[in-house]
Amino acid sequence: MRARCWCLQMMSAPWTAWIFWLLLLPSWISMAGGMTLNQINDLRTDTEHMFYHGFNNYMKHAFPEDELRPLTCRPLVRDRANPAHIELNDVLGNYSLTLIDSLSSLAIMSSSNDSGAIAWAHFQAGVKDLVRLYGDGSEGPAGQGERARGFDMDSKVQVFETVIRGLGGLLSAHIFAVGDLPIRGYHPLDTEAAFAQAWDKGSFSEHDHGIQWENGFVYDGQLLRLAVDLANRILPAFYTETAIPYPRVNLRYGVPFYENSPLNLDPVCEKTGDRSCQKRRQGIPEITETCSAGAGSLVLEFTVLSRLTGDGRYEELAKRAFWAVWARRSDIGLIGSGIDAESGKWVHSYTGIGAGIDSFFEYAFKSHILLSSGDRSPSNSESPWSIWDNYYIPLSEYEHSADAFLHVWEESQASIKHHLYRGEGYQHPHFIQGDLFTGATRAFWMDSLSAYYPGLLALAGELEDATGIHLLTTAVWTRFAGLPERWNVATGDIEGGLTWWGGRPEFIESTYYLYRATKDPWYLHVGEMVLRDIKRRCWTKCGWAGLQDVRNGELSDRMESFFLGETAKYLFLLFDPSHPLNTLDAPFVFSTEGHPLIVPKRLSSDRSRRSREKFSDENTSQATCQIPPLPSGLGVSSTAARPDIFHAASLARLHLMPGRGGAEGALLDYAYDHPSVSLADLQSPSNYTFYPWTLPPELVPSNGMSSPMTTRPTLDISFPALPGVVAGPGSLERVREGILIKNIGGLRLSMIQDLLLLSSFDGTTTEGFRVQVINSVPLGKDEKVYLSHEVTFEVLDPTDPNFTCVRDSNIVDIVVDVGPEPFRKVNDSHGHGEKGAVAGLESTQQQSMTFDDKIGGITSAPSSSSSMRTVLSSLMSHVSSLLRDESPSGSTKSPKKTSSSSRLVIPATLPTGLGSAPLPDVPDASVAFFPRDSPARRLSWSTIFFVDELCDERLPKEVVQTHQVLVIKRGGCSFSQKLKNIAAYPPSRSALKLVIVVSYDDDDDDPDLPVAAAQKDPPIDSTQSKSPRSSTPQQLAAHRAEPYLVRPYLDEPQMTTGGIPRHHLISMAMAGGGEETYELLRRATSVGIKRRYTVHSQGVPINNLFII
Repeated sequence: MRARCWCLQMMSAPWTAWIFWLLLLPSWISMAGGMTLNQINDLRTDTEHMFYHGFNNYMKHAFPEDELRPLTCRPLVRDRANPAHIELNDVLGNYSLTLIDSLSSLAIMSSSNDSGAIAWAHFQAGVKDLVRLYGDGSEGPAGQGERARGFDMDSKVQVFETVIRGLGGLLSAHIFAVGDLPIRGYHPLDTEAAFAQAWDKGSFSEHDHGIQWENGFVYDGQLLRLAVDLANRILPAFYTETAIPYPRVNLRYGVPFYENSPLNLDPVCEKTGDRSCQKRRQGIPEITETCSAGAGSLVLEFTVLSRLTGDGRYEELAKRAFWAVWARRSDIGLIGSGIDAESGKWVHSYTGIGAGIDSFFEYAFKSHILLSSGDRSPSNSESPWSIWDNYYIPLSEYEHSADAFLHVWEESQASIKHHLYRGEGYQHPHFIQGDLFTGATRAFWMDSLSAYYPGLLALAGELEDATGIHLLTTAVWTRFAGLPERWNVATGDIEGGLTWWGGRPEFIESTYYLYRATKDPWYLHVGEMVLRDIKRRCWTKCGWAGLQDVRNGELSDRMESFFLGETAKYLFLLFDPSHPLNTLDAPFVFSTEGHPLIVPKRLSSDRSRRSREKFSDENTSQATCQIPPLPSGLGVSSTAARPDIFHAASLARLHLMPGRGGAEGALLDYAYDHPSVSLADLQSPSNYTFYPWTLPPELVPSNGMSSPMTTRPTLDISFPALPGVVAGPGSLERVREGILIKNIGGLRLSMIQDLLLLSSFDGTTTEGFRVQVINSVPLGKDEKVYLSHEVTFEVLDPTDPNFTCVRDSNIVDIVVDVGPEPFRKVNDSHGHGEKGAVAGLESTQQQSMTFDDKIGGITSAPSSSSSMRTVLSSLMSHVSSLLRDESPSGSTKSPKKTSSSSRLVIPATLPTGLGSAPLPDVPDASVAFFPRDSPARRLSWSTIFFVDELCDERLPKEVVQTHQVLVIKRGGCSFSQKLKNIAAYPPSRSALKLVIVVSYDDDDDDPDLPVAAAQKDPPIDSTQSKSPRSSTPQQLAAHRAEPYLVRPYLDEPQMTTGGIPRHHLISMAMAGGGEETYELLRRATSVGIKRRYTVHSQGVPINNLFII
């Protein structure tokens, strides 16, 4: 027995150990996840209590009015005594707004395993109450309610807020009510659901009915009919000359206050053109300024409404407004915050990702998701609005497609990241407020609305950027226990006294998206922090108040409808990982008000699928989502283990915060007159050492280390005032692509080392300086600074180590005057006569030229930087006009003879090797035209000879003695052999000075060549105003080929045809562009060269500074 027992003990020892570890594993996994399931359930319960405390008090103290005053326990209503009080009147339409905004939250919470029945009862009662008060908005008896027939209210409201809160809330609640979005345990009968879903009930019998609820109410689509009534009352705002909707509308009277609305034009006046008999508004003119978000963020709600009712007019108008805003983006792909609905012009030049702009980007991406299913409907010809169907030309199929919206997202995101994002190399990633047209920094604050952006990036699969940006917002919340309306990244202070947090949901929304994408427990603790701070700071006996000042906890007497409609909703979904919406595999989206929307699958067909495939071509992005980072070890959050986590804390100045005091207050369970209070609500386990302040120690890596914080080197250069020269506003001139410096005396250049410089010859990269501020004028990342050659070499010391001019030894610009056709007969190298034969060429004097002549494509840039290779012709045309304005005129008479010649610049590389020779000693050619008798106008050489490859024939002495420029085609033999076939000649003024080799390696059909800079925009409806964006002139082939040019290699010393070393070396340069360049040179009347220079400061190139 002992032996057997011993054997059993020996065998059971490892099994006992395995059983022990298996029993321990669930708790170990929970600890590794950073939060146990019980903890998550407790947080969800706290969130439910938070919601019901606000909702029940609204229903008790404020319903049926719009919002609740939680401090004084009374309703918040429109300020009818002060119509200009738009902060209230834009939102509060007198139609029980908070109830409508809360219905989708109630529907979502109806899936709670604990209190789902309570939420479902509130949802049913809320729908019943709405229908009792407002009817269903239809024309029959059912349309009339106790308060109004639908939304027949004398309320002037903001279009945007009414759509996202009112219309979106009604649509989302309807979709839940008919079962098109899931509610756990809710399965209406198919026949009843079909009746409630149908907009046209003509096919049903009189015995059919809607869904019978437990409270006795029969839901047959009343919310959808109310949504149509509300949308029809908003439609008058959509008819403008620009297709950008007016910002406000009266729910009863439309837009009588907008004088220029086509709805206010008398038909007789419209036909006669007599504007004196048009309706005139009285009093102060109504503001027509709207915002990009307000005009462009209506697509989701209106598309769903069109798909559910079969009337495509709503979808068409909302999409048209979106495209009207996008068509007016700046040349650098940014949109502004304020735009005039009547003129289509930007009101402000500020841009960013926050207030006034935010949801435009959100709806670009989410429209791509929503439009991926369902069929687009035609407009209902029986609608009263059908008389306006011909006001606009219909949108194109492309503008309706899901891919079109994806392209907008991708282009706008690329522009934002390039111009407004401060990422690698800065203390921590963040965004700045920029200039709409240049991208220059205008301000360093971030607003609380911009906290949505990490969530949008996470939804789009950009997890790394989303995580980094969200870290900073988390640190700021940790510091203030709330997000101030604006916070300055540079100073660390609240910006402009905007200290409030009104319960905004954007930060917790992004936290929810990031947790769904990564499953990192870090975000559960961020949500826990938000929940505990709200409970600790915002609770009142009648609801939840906003923070008027996040610094001292002063409260505001308003509970915004979005607190229940969004903030509580996202917290609940964060703490309910198994919720049906969190596991739904369907193209649904949350609107910008947090209302779930979907085009039901029953509305999709093969036709919609084929339509989507039509626009899914090779240009459609095939990007894949980033893989979430794995934890660095068991029990450690990948976010908590990031080496840059302290960078965000440092930028938020968390390390300067005093430690939290000890816990204060009683420990209480939830009750109607106070929130639940625990020690965790009052005391931080980390004392600001880590953030969020709810982060448990076990999630902090024991050996975690912060990577060094990188800061970009900066340098300021100040130039002394020059005697007799007064510095003033005229010292700087803004041109198309940057700033022209006309007077350097007293100038200050502020530079930052952040531009990547790529050498086109050896492939090496270095970082160069970028001028970011001139005096007090900020510059965008792509803006250039132009300094004249005369100022550089005649006023400044070109050898100054802080401002050193360095000649480029790799590349030169060939300057040519080109006419529309040859002014003289040239030798024929294309077979029209004996190859290489001498044709009698004579120098031809240039014809006189007016000051209005245009300048062609000009380049003046260091070859070592790809961003400095090409100076656009439009810029040089502007510079030329400036120079002409300053040129003295010898006569007031207009020249009698004119020519349509253009001065072009062709980039060319210089040779290397034993046979290379320096450029001729001639002055640099000017890129601008001067008066007829000005010496600066003339180019150095005016006689040109053309041959083919010059490999099998020799060029006679007579040609080289009488022609200053020789043009040869590349190929057939070596460069050295081409020069060897040129006869020896004594130097003279008329003899050969320069050989230009034209390379045919880079033609237009080469797939490796870069595409034209200006891509075609999506087609915009012809009734809309044209975009102010001006197209970039088409580059010459020589310019497009420049990045691929190599330096000619002369592998042996220059020899004559007789094999004797050449005493007088021949200068050479090679240009790209093939036949186009060759033909341009054949039309040239004169040729010169312009050397390139780059400016270095302390040995580092200034990449965006050009010498012209």
